[in-house]
Amino acid sequence: MTVALMWEARAVEGRGEALLAWARRQELPVRPLRRETFRAPQDRVLVVTWWDAAYDADLPELPEPGGELVTRAVHRWRFESLGSD
Repeated sequence: MTVALMWEARAVEGRGEALLAWARRQELPVRPLRRETFRAPQDRVLVVTWWDAAYDADLPELPEPGGELVTRAVHRWRFESLGSD
């Protein structure tokens, strides 16, 4: 099964590039099948990692950034891949 972990944070106004750089520097102790980083308006950063694992497997996730970078706690979601259409 393929599981996708989504990590999304919103930067303090004007700190979007710093948050993006911070997220890109974060290394996981195990390499995922795939990792993609996105940005969106309002200085939001999204990181999606894909894993060959059970849905409820204990998988490494990006940590919370320091409070000087974000306006709120990180949002995290876990999805099971159903394949491409």
